[in-house]
Amino acid sequence: MVFTAGIDVGTGAVKTVLYAVDGPSTRLISKRCDRVRQRDPLKLAAEAYDQSLEAAGLKRDDIAYCATTGEGESLGFQTGHFYSMTTHARGAIELDPASRAVLDVGALHGRAIRIDERGKVVGYKMTSQCASGSGQFLENIARYLGIAQDEIGVLSQQGASPEKVSGICAVLAETDVINMVSRGISAANILKGIHISMADRLAKLLKSAGTKDGVVMMTGGLALDGGLVAAMRETCVKEKITVEIKSSPDSIYAGAIGAALWGAFRHEKLSMLERKAA
Repeated sequence: MVFTAGIDVGTGAVKTVLYAVDGPSTRLISKRCDRVRQRDPLKLAAEAYDQSLEAAGLKRDDIAYCATTGEGESLGFQTGHFYSMTTHARGAIELDPASRAVLDVGALHGRAIRIDERGKVVGYKMTSQCASGSGQFLENIARYLGIAQDEIGVLSQQGASPEKVSGICAVLAETDVINMVSRGISAANILKGIHISMADRLAKLLKSAGTKDGVVMMTGGLALDGGLVAAMRETCVKEKITVEIKSSPDSIYAGAIGAALWGAFRHEKLSMLERKAA
């Protein structure tokens, strides 16, 4: 059995996981998510890693492979780095082996990734540079409305008459929200309208990536937003996209999970080469 670590350094949060790997058997032994909040992400990642090891009763030397993803390539102690699209794909398979696509919605962008049964990426599409389909945009709107982030999903699902929001530009969408507030539109209907707008864009990504059926695992920070998940399911039905939208309590860790598991795979390959050389 070997221990591996996965560290996903994102724009909004650093996710850290530790895995015990014994051949095909994998076990998640530690996980933590630390919001960046104007701190140095790399310094935060190093602190989170050491604290995760301490909590698990391990030391850095006990880790066979420390893999990073996202913006973690510059961490001095990492063994190797994996592209985030690859790690989210592998993480989705770990969360649900039936996954055949990933819908990763993070702080700055959204992307649809088509994968095979091994977690190999076979196609993808990303949102444009505009932030209106991102977590940062939704966080800004919630702040303007005076709503905590963990309230967004619940409130959205209470919206009975959602207001249409511009899905093209974050600036225009924020202007729409300001106008809605001045007209007395409820926060629930505003948030529901925003989620529908985001879901429309993400559903188009799924289509563009060639996703036609099967399980779509949502990953990233917004995978835990119940309002967005519900809007995605409604939109896929409306657009006749015959997929099953899923989210896991560990969806936010998908990138870190994938990094740790790809790290275990690479460690085994390197060990095999060393044994052959010997």
